[in-house]
Amino acid sequence: MDHRPKKRFGQNFLRDPNIVQRIIDAAALSPEDAVVEIGPGLGALTDQVLPRVRQMHIMEVDRDLAEQWQLREETHLQVHVGDALSMVWEEVLPEPPYKLVANLPYNISSQVVFKVLDHKHLFKRLVLMFQKEVGDRLCAEPGTKDYGILSVLCRLWFDVSRVVLVPPGAFFPPPKVTSAVLLFEPLERPRVEVVDEALFRRVVKGAFAQRRKTLRNSLAGSGLPTEGVDDIFSAAGIDPRRRGETLNLEEFARLTEGFRQSSNI
Repeated sequence: MDHRPKKRFGQNFLRDPNIVQRIIDAAALSPEDAVVEIGPGLGALTDQVLPRVRQMHIMEVDRDLAEQWQLREETHLQVHVGDALSMVWEEVLPEPPYKLVANLPYNISSQVVFKVLDHKHLFKRLVLMFQKEVGDRLCAEPGTKDYGILSVLCRLWFDVSRVVLVPPGAFFPPPKVTSAVLLFEPLERPRVEVVDEALFRRVVKGAFAQRRKTLRNSLAGSGLPTEGVDDIFSAAGIDPRRRGETLNLEEFARLTEGFRQSSNI
C-alpha cells in the first residue's frame, strides 16, 4: 500500500517480520479462528493472519486506508470503517469467540483495554502491542510503582504476560519509545469473587485517584461515602492509612464488598 502516516491517528506502522512472527506465534492461530485487528495500517500483521484463519475483521479509522482494504478480494475479510472505540462491538462482532491481535495506536491503547474489559465475553485470546510503559502497568504486581487501575482490572479476568519488547526501529516512522507485545489469556472465572463489578471498578479507580493520599482520603475524594468507612475498612481487615498501590486483588474485593453492604451506596 502507498500511504503516508498520519500523526493524528497515531500511525506507526509495524514493518519488522520477526516481530510479526512473534505476534503470530503468541496468537496461536488455527484455521477455525475468527480474528479481530484494530488499526491494520499497511497490513504487515494482517497479511500474515489472513491466510491462517477462517474469518478476519479489521477496524480502521483512516478512511484512505480503509478504502484500500475494501478493494481486497479475500471473501473472509470484513472491513469496519470508523473509530473502534465508538463501534458497537456486539453488532460488528456477532459470532464470538474471537482472537484480538493488534498493534494498537498509542493514543487509544488504554481505552481499548477498558473496552475489552467491557466486552471480555467476545474474546478467547488477545495479543496486543502497547507503549512499554503501558505494558509495564498492565503486568505490574502490587506494591510496585507501575501497579495501578489497569493492573488490577486486568488481573481480575486475565493472565497477562509479556511476549517481546519491540524497538523503535521495528516501525515506520519509528516512535520515540520502546513498545511491548502482551498476551492476555482469559480466565474461566474471575480470579476473586466480585458480586458488583461496577462498584469494584469504582473502588479501584477511587483508590488510585490520588496516589499519594491514604486510601481513606483518596476514596473519599472520589465520591464514595465517608460515613461508616472506618467500619468498612475494619471489616475488610485493611488499614485505611495504606495507599492503593499496596492492595492486592483479594483486598480490593473485600473492600468492595464492604461498600456494597453499606446502606450508603
